[in-house]
Amino acid sequence: MRIDILTLFPEMFSALEHSIVGRAQKSGKIEVNFHNFRDFATNTQKHVDDMPYGGGQGMLLMPQPIFDTMASFPHENARVLMMDPAGRTFDQKFAEELSQESQVVFLCGHYEGFDERIKSLVTDEVSLGDYVLTGGEVAASVMIDATVRLIPDVLGKKASHEDDSFSSGLLEYPQYTRPEDFRGLKVPDVLMSGHHENIRKWRLRESLAKTLRLRPDLLEAYDFSDEEKAMLSDLKAADHAV
Repeated sequence: MRIDILTLFPEMFSALEHSIVGRAQKSGKIEVNFHNFRDFATNTQKHVDDMPYGGGQGMLLMPQPIFDTMASFPHENARVLMMDPAGRTFDQKFAEELSQESQVVFLCGHYEGFDERIKSLVTDEVSLGDYVLTGGEVAASVMIDATVRLIPDVLGKKASHEDDSFSSGLLEYPQYTRPEDFRGLKVPDVLMSGHHENIRKWRLRESLAKTLRLRPDLLEAYDFSDEEKAMLSDLKAADHAV
C-alpha cells in the first residue's frame, strides 16, 4: 500500500517510524510519502490560508497549494481522505475498507477549515469523533495505524485481527497468560481445561457480556445466531435477577 500525507507538520508523524507501522515500512508492505503543501504556495510569504469571504472567525486553507500538491504525485485510483470533524466517523469497518486499497491519501488541515472547492479532490471526509482537534495529523496517525495492522502479514503470519473488538461486531472476550495465579487472581478454570468447545462457548458468552455491559449500542445492529440469542437472553435474565 502507498500512503501519501498532505500536511504542514510532517514531523508530527514520527510515531509511524516505530512499532508495527515502522516494521511494515521497512519490510516494504507500505510506503509512506509526505507532502508539505506550504512548499507549493505561490505567494511571497508562503501563506496557505486566508480570511473567508463573507466574514467570520478563523482562517481557511486556500485551494491553490493543495491542488498543486495533489498534482505533484500520482493518485488516479487513490482513496483520498480529508480529515474533517463533520465527516463520516472512522471505525473498524472503515479501517478494513482502507486496508484493501492500493493507495490512500490523507489530507490534514489546520486553522478554521478548508475552502469548499478542495473537497472536489476528496473521496471521503472522515472524523475520529464528535470533537475538534487542532489539526488533522493526530487523526490521520490513528487511522493509518488502525488500517496498516489489517494488511495481510503486517501483524505476522501467525497473528490474527479477526477476534479484535469490533471486527466481529462484538467486543473481544477477556484473555489471560502466565502465571495461572497472580496474587490471588486466577485464570478461569475453563481456559485450563483443554476442552475446545467449552472454551469457545465461554469466550462467546464473555464477549456478549462485555458488549452488553460496555457497548450495548453495538448489539442493536448485530446479527445474532440462535446460540448467541439464547446466551444474551440468559445474561439479561441474570442481570435482571441481580
